[in-house]
Amino acid sequence: MADLDRRLVELYDDDNPDGPDHDFYRALADESGAHSIIDLGCGTGILTVTLAGPGRRVVGVDPSVTMLDRARGRPGAETVTWVHGDSRQLPETSADLAVMTGNVAQHIDDQDWARTLRDLRGALRHGGTLAFESRNPAAEAWHRWTSTARTTRDTAHGPLEEWSEAEEVAPGVVRLIASNRFTDTDETIVETVTLHFRTRNELERQIAAAGFAVTAVFGDWQRGPVVDSSAVLVVTAVGR
Repeated sequence: MADLDRRLVELYDDDNPDGPDHDFYRALADESGAHSIIDLGCGTGILTVTLAGPGRRVVGVDPSVTMLDRARGRPGAETVTWVHGDSRQLPETSADLAVMTGNVAQHIDDQDWARTLRDLRGALRHGGTLAFESRNPAAEAWHRWTSTARTTRDTAHGPLEEWSEAEEVAPGVVRLIASNRFTDTDETIVETVTLHFRTRNELERQIAAAGFAVTAVFGDWQRGPVVDSSAVLVVTAVGR
């Protein structure tokens, strides 16, 4: 499978900056006293490097070589162990905490999702914490992802024209097609992703089947309750 375009990866941090989601995961790491952390689907490592610190081991795992190259060039990258792959490449460890951020869970299809959860359970110690977020299907965010007009922004590689289209192709399964045209070269890069919107009940059942006990499901990054309008489902669980 072709990797991500390096020019678009350079824009990733601008589009996905540090914010309240990262604050949540950093606070969870501190509260749990985690000494060993796995960041699965770490992307460019913008959160990963901030989880590292004295007396703490952090592993960042991602299937994109381009993303990892960006992560390895980040200040503080030398404090993290970077691994190319998915949950099958998790190092043998008894980690205290494993996180999946940036809605990584939604990019994993159902068969691989069950395996991913099992792999994470195997990488965590008994009582270790799993935390991740997934968009709340009740909010139907994909209805707002289809562009009615193209937008253009300046980049290091010249103006970039962007537009997107989203369609629910099956219950809870959304195909997002993002088009990116570098106007100076008239080169268009099309990225197609399939996103899985799982309900709270589905997530809790799948997590339990993998050997976890769900400890909380929040409806926002301030640990508020889940309501239909909640944009995200923020899940924490412990290994049984």
